[in-house]
Amino acid sequence: MTVPAVRVSTDIAHSLSSDVLVIGVGSSDDGPVLHANAATFPALVSNLAAIGMTGAKDELVRVPVAAGEARSIALVGLGGGQPDAHALRYAAGTAARRLVGVESIVIDLPTTTDAEVLAVLEGAAIGAYSYTEYRASSLDSTKRPASDVTVVSAAAPETDLAKRAAIVATAIHRVRDLVNAPPSHLYPESFASAVTEFADGLPLEVTILADDELAAGGFGGIVGVGAGSTRSPRLVKISYAPQGATKHLALVGKGITFDTGGLSLKPAASMVGMKYDMAGAATVMAVVLAAAELGIDTRITAWLCIAENMPSGSAIRPNDVLRMRGGKTVEVLNTDAEGRLVMADGLVAASEEFPDAIVDVATLTGAARVALGDRYAGVMGNDDFVAEVIAAADIAGESFWPMPLPTELRAALNSDVADIANARIGNTAAGMLVAGVFLQEFVGARRDPAEGRIPWAHLDIAGSGTNPGGGFGFNAKGPTGMSVRTLLALAEEFSHA
Repeated sequence: MTVPAVRVSTDIAHSLSSDVLVIGVGSSDDGPVLHANAATFPALVSNLAAIGMTGAKDELVRVPVAAGEARSIALVGLGGGQPDAHALRYAAGTAARRLVGVESIVIDLPTTTDAEVLAVLEGAAIGAYSYTEYRASSLDSTKRPASDVTVVSAAAPETDLAKRAAIVATAIHRVRDLVNAPPSHLYPESFASAVTEFADGLPLEVTILADDELAAGGFGGIVGVGAGSTRSPRLVKISYAPQGATKHLALVGKGITFDTGGLSLKPAASMVGMKYDMAGAATVMAVVLAAAELGIDTRITAWLCIAENMPSGSAIRPNDVLRMRGGKTVEVLNTDAEGRLVMADGLVAASEEFPDAIVDVATLTGAARVALGDRYAGVMGNDDFVAEVIAAADIAGESFWPMPLPTELRAALNSDVADIANARIGNTAAGMLVAGVFLQEFVGARRDPAEGRIPWAHLDIAGSGTNPGGGFGFNAKGPTGMSVRTLLALAEEFSHA
């Protein structure tokens, strides 16, 4: 865990003892515009263009300063227009991600509200991340992010924004750490043990089902997917029930700790990176832990559906039929469409408690990445609730995009022998939507069935859950923690309802 110490200060004099002072630069038709302390650093104002600074997002230029001031100044791009909280979070994340090899940084960006100060704190805390668990030696000091971050504000915040930012950043770093872990070390049993360790001391109840308990509970999807591995599957339930909470949000996460494709074996190149297939479970775990630390007044239950999808003599086969939690049967036509099988069990179990809404999170389909690229998450489900989730994403500054669930696609999943098939063979069209249509079948009815299904949204983070290329904002190459902040924002909206 690499979350830096973060604080807010009303005194720019802190910059005099820091390694780097970060100042924002925006872009305009007239050229770059310094957004903080122009009077303090007049030479910079006239020389921004000369040092190659344009003010574009993800741009960072570091310049030396005179003795007695910070050892150097880093100019970070804010983009065009008046920077809002999202632009400030992004710029602070860029600075913290790129300013490695220094111990302390002071960030002086143009903040006027507590929300903007929080955004800067969050961006910096999330961006200062590195993963060194499996290095032969500690990461070279020239590559380590800063361990101490001070954010300058004109006025002291009314609440402890630094504490909140640290909690949110810890949640995202936990997701990144778990997703980065090699599958030889993170597997269903060790994942479940990590949840218990993280939850220690928090007002949470953790229940773990394994082996005979899963079979007795009718969790045919989780048992079936895990049948090919020597490391048996787990279902982890994390319950957060603050006294007086009036609404209940259920979260279901896909936790495939490694996905070979099973007997429908992936090509070698496609198998690399499949340790990332548990990002959804890591996400819902991190959200409920953070909600408990923040004291959000919403009941939240997270269901982590954890299995390892391996080929062996005991693995499920194409044409096998699994009986899922609740009794519905699924003909398995493609063992590489395994995520939806474990998620189906989780959705049924979550529905049995009649929550006010269910959100599932999964690196579910390669089709999501084909359709939306590496920065957008696809959102499917009930139109009204999808709109509510996207509104929360707008608050958090995460990129979600609504996708349809066409009723005509259900026929493509008809089975000759079971209630439904898990895939259609030979037709890759609308693969993300077909998966959503499958999951919808396992969302239960409200307590009064006449009111229809429980409001539900499915987040496909197959593209956005991992950044395969160069860094941007507070995201380096690798897992991003996408949707953690949106789900926390959603939980807080529920607490106000």
